[in-house]
Amino acid sequence: MELEISKYFKGVRPGITLPSPLMLEIMKEEGIRKMVSDHYDLVVQSPIKDLFPKNPIALEKAKEHSADFFIQICGGPDYFNQHRGKPQLNRRHLPFKITAEARIEWLNCYKQVLSKLDLPDEVQKSFWTYLDDFSKWMVNSY
Repeated sequence: MELEISKYFKGVRPGITLPSPLMLEIMKEEGIRKMVSDHYDLVVQSPIKDLFPKNPIALEKAKEHSADFFIQICGGPDYFNQHRGKPQLNRRHLPFKITAEARIEWLNCYKQVLSKLDLPDEVQKSFWTYLDDFSKWMVNSY
């Protein structure tokens, strides 16, 4: 399955559809945590590595927060809300200069991770569509 990165248009925030709960049902919490960890392992070696913690302990905490978020949006327990409050991800990401190019790099790292997972096409597509749309909301620098 080809995962395409859609074009970003400055100031346009698409509607967001949550991923299929089958993602969590198939992967379980452990699988989502591994997926997120594998993604972070790629981004910290990428051109956008400066957007992520350099300290190994802080990086593990960031992985945990991100995995909590994805578990929650895939229909699992509200770990993110319990530990961090409402997501408000736009506000949380404001301190970081996230460009349209950084968005593409972040998504390309997810493409690599997702390509190694054994997921039904419709589940993978549902998660990818969420990532692609969600990532447009995070762009805050031009």
